[in-house]
Amino acid sequence: MSPTALVFPGMAPNRFAELTKFLLLNRAARQRVTEADDAIGYSVLDAYADSTDDYGTAAQLAFLVSCVAIADELELRPDVLTGVSFGQKAAAVFSGALDFSDAVRLTAIQAACEQEYFAVQHQDVVTHTVMRVPEDGWRTVLGELSWYEISGVLDEGFHMISLHSGELDGFITRISEVGGYSLYTMRPPVHAPSFTALRNTAERSAFGDCPLRDPEIPVLADQDGSLVRTAEGIRGMLLDTFDRPIDWPQVTAALHRLEITDLHFCGTDNLFSRVPRTKEFRVRSNNPKLALRPRKETVVA
Repeated sequence: MSPTALVFPGMAPNRFAELTKFLLLNRAARQRVTEADDAIGYSVLDAYADSTDDYGTAAQLAFLVSCVAIADELELRPDVLTGVSFGQKAAAVFSGALDFSDAVRLTAIQAACEQEYFAVQHQDVVTHTVMRVPEDGWRTVLGELSWYEISGVLDEGFHMISLHSGELDGFITRISEVGGYSLYTMRPPVHAPSFTALRNTAERSAFGDCPLRDPEIPVLADQDGSLVRTAEGIRGMLLDTFDRPIDWPQVTAALHRLEITDLHFCGTDNLFSRVPRTKEFRVRSNNPKLALRPRKETVVA
């Protein structure tokens, strides 16, 4: 088998009917749903059906279950794993560092921490994603903001930036004027260095007694592409997601150093599997919709 990595994507809004059908009909997903229900003490599917928040606790749990179940179905032993943002939890599970039931509880506690934190802190901050922004124009527009922090570097000219919501409309206009494009805005914001207090709260509430082991399969941290081989490293990686930006070019550079040629994305992804640096690899998309079809690899062109 070619040198292979599994990639667990960050959270993206899912089509409710499509994801629910997968969780109900797929064998591996049904098993993971049962495990998740037992761990959390209620029905994940019922909670997801009642939720209207694309990034709320129920949606996070459903997404976690789907990503891990898709990886189960592939029956691959990859050379390395990586997870983007929320996907780090699924990567930690598949690596053997974190039990699935503990990941479910961790997700629920962490989601509550985030809701409580952003209900009173940084209410005027959003995270916005832009692409194809010329470097000179990017620096010029950044210099016009009263405050900002980089939340992610995805590729050349492709950035996630946290900024005051009152400046968002003007920022979008200026990005267009310098030749770039705006994609979407996240509220609450993510991955900004100013969120260290949230990191500390999550560490006390969610990670305090969460058992971790050394991973059986090494994991690349999405913050800098470093290779994580210890339980303490997994803990640091999971906590870093609160206040350290994503650096996908560093991850892809690390994959090249490891001579990885094939990437299997496990879960719904409309972003990282399609950026130019990712297309330097053979990319296979595995998501709930495709998982319900007869087994066939799908290569992203």
